[in-house]
Amino acid sequence: MTAHQLPSLETLEGRYRMLRLIRGFEQRALALVKSGEIVGGIHPYIGQEAVAVGVCAALRPDDRITSTHRGHGHVLAKGADPRRLMAELAGRESGLNQGRGGSMHAADLSLGILGANGIVGAGAPIAVGAAWAAQQAGEDRVVVSFFGDGALNQGVLLESLNLAAMWRLPVLFVCENNGYATTLPAATAVAGSALGRAQAFGIPAVPVDGMDTEAVREAAVRAVARARAGDGPAFLECHTYRFEGHHTMERRMKVNYRTAEEIEDWRSRDPLPRAAAAVAPARRAVIDLRVDAELDEAERFALAAAHPDPAGACDHLYASGLRPRAGAVG
Repeated sequence: MTAHQLPSLETLEGRYRMLRLIRGFEQRALALVKSGEIVGGIHPYIGQEAVAVGVCAALRPDDRITSTHRGHGHVLAKGADPRRLMAELAGRESGLNQGRGGSMHAADLSLGILGANGIVGAGAPIAVGAAWAAQQAGEDRVVVSFFGDGALNQGVLLESLNLAAMWRLPVLFVCENNGYATTLPAATAVAGSALGRAQAFGIPAVPVDGMDTEAVREAAVRAVARARAGDGPAFLECHTYRFEGHHTMERRMKVNYRTAEEIEDWRSRDPLPRAAAAVAPARRAVIDLRVDAELDEAERFALAAAHPDPAGACDHLYASGLRPRAGAVG
């Protein structure tokens, strides 16, 4: 296993490469779900890649993120090794979390990835806590909380917005509004608006074309700079769309809640061709070949690894070596 090189998102080529990597990774993962190598299915990120890449392009390596059940794109864009992420999805010992987190709970604390989360909206308070800790330590780190439109009615998100605003914490809240909470249209579930949720707490909130990597990056750069300067949180509502179902189980259930015309209309705004057009064809061909080779290696690596020993099923359930805070009674 060769050392993983952290990706650079500073250039158009780097951002195109990451879009291509996330798209290819998700397509490989879908195939492995179909073959049974990934058990339980996944929540595909295909179509929404511009949000993860655009936001993470505005971050430093020491900044942190919290993610969602649809989190592979965020985790990869923040620098996770695709081999270890694929192994995690396949439940193998060589995974990011030794095969114990799976698709919805991948984490890598060394990269500032505080974890994907299967509970809707649950990453927000973790992000707020991490931002508070950075502020208390005198660090200028920024923390990003990714969440979907389905989290807009979760009380824990509103509490997180309130605390972040009250304490002027360096948090960027990123709402990936793909129009649906599972199969429920957001328009029939959200009173008011996503932006209004943040504005009610005095948090600057702006809408962004979530199908345009560069538009997302530009908005994120401004918001991150504001947070890093100590001016408090910001909120981006990225209008995006998932081309696949909410979960791979939809393929077996054959649920029907979107029209073919709607899906095709959003596919015409696919962020990948838009990013590809900004890269010279010869360079794009080289990048594509390298990404394909990297994904081949990720799949080989994942499937060659062992499954965890069932005897250790209860390992890592509780933290150890915790120290009480100053003044606490033991």
